[in-house]
Amino acid sequence: MKIFASLLALLAGASPLFGQGAPAPAAPDQPHTKTVLEAILHAGPVMYVLVGLSIFSLMLVITYLMTIRRGAVVSSGFMATADALLRKRDYLGLLAVSTRHGEALARVVQKVLDFTTKNPNADFQQVREIAETEGTRVASNLNNRVTYLADIGMIAPLIGLLGTAIGIVKSFTALSGDLGTARYALLSSGVSEALINTCGGLAIGIPAMIFYAFFRGRVQRLISDLEGAVTHVLALLSVHHGDKRMERAPVLLEDEF
Repeated sequence: MKIFASLLALLAGASPLFGQGAPAPAAPDQPHTKTVLEAILHAGPVMYVLVGLSIFSLMLVITYLMTIRRGAVVSSGFMATADALLRKRDYLGLLAVSTRHGEALARVVQKVLDFTTKNPNADFQQVREIAETEGTRVASNLNNRVTYLADIGMIAPLIGLLGTAIGIVKSFTALSGDLGTARYALLSSGVSEALINTCGGLAIGIPAMIFYAFFRGRVQRLISDLEGAVTHVLALLSVHHGDKRMERAPVLLEDEF
């Protein structure tokens, strides 16, 4: 009988048909932890500036990947066409082709041929100066474009440092106030804001400087290719000017004698 009574008591505690069991102990409330996005959104107004800089730097990187490439500076197709037309001395045809192309080399050739066709008796040194001036302008334009990434790489950490200073000021303000236990929450909020702004500035500045170094090296290689292509064009043009000087040479000798 005692065994039967014990079995009934066990079933009554385990099954709702025989009675309600003892309530399970309530789980302690877990503190709500902020996600990374929530922490960024609550990191102060400086963080919005850093987000804008990150978007702008990403747009610059995508733009440079599409525009700072060899096909946009010196293309093999235009170089072959220019070589063939220069050997035929078809300067007007090459000028028309240059106006239809958007490469940097095409703009240099267009300036040179435009000057040559308008000034057929110009000295070759003047033609060389026109080519060097236009080539220097194109090279300076390429170098100046990539410096935007360097500017972002230097400015972003400074803006993050400003946010850090603002967060530290908030923390010390919370410590100095008589707010009871609430000041510890304000203290942690200020420290969190300071650290997030510091990380945000560095997270934007470091990749910007890395991409700046990458595109700067690419620009230098493209400028070297442009210089080589312009030198080849000038060499073909100098042959024509040399023939002109040979045709005028007997006249000059007759004047001397």
